[in-house]
Amino acid sequence: MSYSPECKEQKHVHEIVGSTATVGDCRDCHNHRFCTVSGEAIREGKSHVHEVTFRTDFADGHFHEFCGKSSCAIEVGGGKHVHFAKAYTDCEDGHRHEFQAASLIDSPLDFKCMD
Repeated sequence: MSYSPECKEQKHVHEIVGSTATVGDCRDCHNHRFCTVSGEAIREGKSHVHEVTFRTDFADGHFHEFCGKSSCAIEVGGGKHVHFAKAYTDCEDGHRHEFQAASLIDSPLDFKCMD
């Protein structure tokens, strides 16, 4: 994901926090954590997706990276939505990790009155 110095305003992004699945045998069992902010919304059909890019924490002497896209928007009520991502990290130290995560809602402090 690249960032343009001219573009200083974000309009629609989501925070994404998660952990990978555990891999390895009993002596080398480990997982990784990650935290990121998605890219801007990308129109897809009648909905949209987001680019998701992250680097995990440094555990067991290495880290992993991921670059992909989220699911389309999943409505959660109150005019809000989340996104889902399920995939694998890149291969490092002879293995990769599966992960699944749901984004946080966009604009969490933007409450709308509902009658």
